[in-house]
Amino acid sequence: QVQLVESGGGSVQAGGSLRLSCTTSGYDYRNYCMGWFRQVPGKEREGVAGLDSDGTTSYADSVKGRFTISRDKAMNILYLQMNSLKPEDTAMYYCAADSSAWRRCLEVSYDYYGQGTQVTVSS
Repeated sequence: QVQLVESGGGSVQAGGSLRLSCTTSGYDYRNYCMGWFRQVPGKEREGVAGLDSDGTTSYADSVKGRFTISRDKAMNILYLQMNSLKPEDTAMYYCAADSSAWRRCLEVSYDYYGQGTQVTVSS
């Protein structure tokens, strides 16, 4: 059974940084897509970053140059480093994994999502 557990969210002032982690079990993400999404109440979930099986990364325009997705293969952990945070980055952030797609991972309709971790950025 695939389990994704996010951590690392919190409250930070604008300009600050946070690093989100996603611990995975029951899933070998080395061969398939993983990504980060976020959602604000009343709005659709938004793709933030995708990580292809070959290590190619992709980002939403709104976070390019500020966010970095990466993974620790040995520990089965997915990360999202978020720098220069803005109030508009405030959202619930979700880790996602897919069981078949392996490229263009920002565009995938994912099979699995974690429970989310809240990020709040104050001005």
